Amino acid sequence: MEFVFYTHSLVSDWNHGNAHFLRGVMRDLVSRGHRARALEPSGAWSRHNLVQSQGEAAAERFHADFPELQSQVYGAEFDHAAALESADVVIVHEWTDPALVERLGKLRREGAPFTLLFHDTHHRAVSAREDIAGLRLQDYDGILAFGETLRQRYLRAGWGREVFTWHEAADDRLFHPMPEIARESDLIWIGNWGDNERTAEINEFLIEPAAALGLSGTVRGVRYPEEAIAAVNKAGLRYGGWIANADAPAAFARHRVTMHIPRRPYVQSLPGIPTIRVFEALAAGIPLLSAPWDDAEGLFRPGEDFLFVRDGEEMQQRLRDVTSDTSLAQSLVNRGLETIRARHTCRHRVDELLAILTQVGSSRVTDQLDNLEAAQ
Repeated sequence: MEFVFYTHSLVSDWNHGNAHFLRGVMRDLVSRGHRARALEPSGAWSRHNLVQSQGEAAAERFHADFPELQSQVYGAEFDHAAALESADVVIVHEWTDPALVERLGKLRREGAPFTLLFHDTHHRAVSAREDIAGLRLQDYDGILAFGETLRQRYLRAGWGREVFTWHEAADDRLFHPMPEIARESDLIWIGNWGDNERTAEINEFLIEPAAALGLSGTVRGVRYPEEAIAAVNKAGLRYGGWIANADAPAAFARHRVTMHIPRRPYVQSLPGIPTIRVFEALAAGIPLLSAPWDDAEGLFRPGEDFLFVRDGEEMQQRLRDVTSDTSLAQSLVNRGLETIRARHTCRHRVDELLAILTQVGSSRVTDQLDNLEAAQ
């Protein structure tokens, strides 16, 4: 089958974590013999900022890192109907321009044979509710929400006909342990600064404990103001700026522990939804400590796959434990890998997507799925 993904950007992961997941899903689809390609708008802010801050080579390396993936840029004059003539499944991310969201729905309503899905991986259903409420989704065959609490928001609001929970996951072709790389430093945190959504939390759970323990380590991410960079450096950590996601597994491998500091909108309004970095870190085989969030869906085994901490003081204690107790660190690595490999890889999510398509897919898609099942 042919899958087409409308995404903000596949090429750039600058402040754009959804690119990580879509790359992994598309790679798995291709490995199964399907065709997969992305369409991304010209002038996308993620790609613009990547090139502006890192140079054109940072965008061009996408093709070397992921040679099996295709992405095409579209502009105002792009013929979307022609581009989708051979598509079987079209998945439209929620950052897509609302007028185009409606236009694609109109194509489906007027008889386009592809299955049309809307994909939400953000907190705008809570933080910018009117933006999502204004989207015309009635012609979409289904909604993919990256957490059960977000799915319930869609159901209560009456947005869309069928709504499914479709979590993000780790691309374990990319994220896996690298024992050949020596652990050179204590702590790494890979996370963007954001819009003051976790400023206090970064200070409490990262900067203050690292400084108190005198840990060596690295902070990677974008949009850090000067005062934040100064605080990182003062704590004895090194601020490294943007990191290509393809380089993150090796970066994890060079450190002894990492952490998850969730953004406030998810903790307060969308419990149960971790960032993709949780999946990726566990897949990479690095011990993980997490600031508070509610694993409402039981995605993990807290206390076994990773350790929750209640506050900065407990973070300091647990950082000391993990960096000094090799048996504790190895236990976290082993259990975290076990859970990822059993439940949370992009292969699992492709299986889930194909199962969803058996429920809401057009006859063109379900016939092909039946043929695939018969061939197996």
